Formats: sequence, structure tokens, C-alpha cells
Amino acid sequence: MRELNLDRLRTLVTIADLGSFAEAARVLHLAAPTVSLHMADLEAQVGAPLLLRKRGEVRATGVGEALVERARRLLADADETLAVVQRQVQGLAGRVRLGASTGAIAHLLPQALEVLGQQHPGIDVQVAVLTSQDTMARLAGGTLDVGLVALPQSAVHGVQVEPWRRDPVMAFVPSKWQAPTRATPHWLARQPLILNDEGTSLSRLTTDWFAAAGEQPAARIQLNYNDAIKSLVAAGYGATLLPHEAAGSTPPDPRITMLALRPALWRPLGLAYRTGAVEKATQHVLDVLREQRQA
Repeated sequence: MRELNLDRLRTLVTIADLGSFAEAARVLHLAAPTVSLHMADLEAQVGAPLLLRKRGEVRATGVGEALVERARRLLADADETLAVVQRQVQGLAGRVRLGASTGAIAHLLPQALEVLGQQHPGIDVQVAVLTSQDTMARLAGGTLDVGLVALPQSAVHGVQVEPWRRDPVMAFVPSKWQAPTRATPHWLARQPLILNDEGTSLSRLTTDWFAAAGEQPAARIQLNYNDAIKSLVAAGYGATLLPHEAAGSTPPDPRITMLALRPALWRPLGLAYRTGAVEKATQHVLDVLREQRQA
């Protein structure tokens, strides 16, 4: 059996509501023969009469009433579906999938999401905790719309990356340690270290920083979850190097002291998204994030 045609169902419902083929044609802006053709086609598809004409009035048959009742629900669902899609096309609503590291999600995204919620409350941002490499791969694969990634990134076909901000990398050390005012590679290399997993952008960044001073320290433990690393630092288990996204503020845990690095080290971040046409909901997210751009 062929699928039911929504236009023909709408014609049936309109005739049943108005009790007239002529009035239905006027309301639907159709020619009278077209209305008759719609009904003939629908009755042939169903295999039973749907309407009865009696004394100048048109009424639905029993089968017709059953179909009209269900047709109303189908048409309402279709209208609602179209309205939802149109809102997304217009940028009034929609889902945007964003990937970023735990640090960026915890410290950089909340302000942007608050602004987005005020300006575009119908947009739902779904956030995934991902490495920069995974974010780039998912953008290329079409399963992600926006990403915050460490720079530099190798070129990936179909993905564009623009500079977004940079944050100072700081030494986080237990407050009970006797530490210098600034942490050098030579001093840190002689402390127990809790560092990011090898292969992460931050691991490569800090390894190069140590290597430039002729140091190659081995980490006591390696993790890829910054809050867990900070907890171990607070417990006195070791020191770490992490970006400080909220420059100028004090660490939330008094058991941790932050030290500036000498020489200074910065973690640059980029804003990544797919090239080509950008949906309006995604564009709104990109615009808000660009407003948060930091040199």
C-alpha cells in the first residue's frame, strides 16, 4: 500500500470540517477538480468510501471518521515538525555539539554558555569531554559542530581553526613546600611531578619547556583529568604544570600554591569548526565564543 499523502489527508479533514467540497477548495486555494481528485485518489488507496453527499451536505462515513481522527494527529505532528525545523533554520533553536577539554569546560565555557542562554535560549549546547585530537577527528567526521582545541593543530580536511585565546601555564605546588617565588625547569625537575598523559597537547608543551632547559624529568604519576591532578597536589603528593584559565584569581584550595614559570609558558587555544555552510545555531555559538576571545 502506498504511503498516505499529507496533502490529501488535509483535503479530507477540511471537507469534513466544512461539509463542502467547494468551501474546502476555497480555503485550501485549490481548484474544485483538484479537491475531487484528492478524494478519489484517497478513497482508491483506502479501498472504501470516505465521504457521503446528502442534501447538499458532505459527511464522513464511518471509515472516513476514523481516518479523519488520525489524520488530524498526523497533520498536527507534521506542522509541529516543520515549525521546529524552521526555528532551527532561523537560528531560534537547535542543538550544537561542542568538544573541549575538562579545563576548558570547567573554566572557560560557563561564561559563554550563560551569555548564549540569555541571547539564544532555544539553543541547546551538548558538551563532550574530548582531547584536541579527538575533537578534530569528530569535526571532520561530522559528529561535532564546534571544538576548543590546543594550538598548533595539523591541518585536517574540512575543519577550520582560528586562534581563540591563550592562558599562562603555572606550577601548582603543595602550599606546605618551601618553594621559590617562580618555578624554573631546574627546580621543578627535582620535585615529584604529576603530569598530563603523554600524547596530550599539554604534555608535549611542558616536555618541550623542560627540554629547552636540558631537563627530562619523569612524572611520578600521569593523568588526564586536571581536577584529580589538583587533588593530588593538595594532598602533598607532588607538583604539576597546568594552564590557569582565570588569570589573577587565587586557587580555590588553600593547600595549593600557584607559581609563575620562568621562563613563561603559554597554552594557546583555538576555535575549530567545519568549513562550508554553518547552521545558524552553530553560528550563534561561534559568535558568542568569539566575543570571549582573548589575545
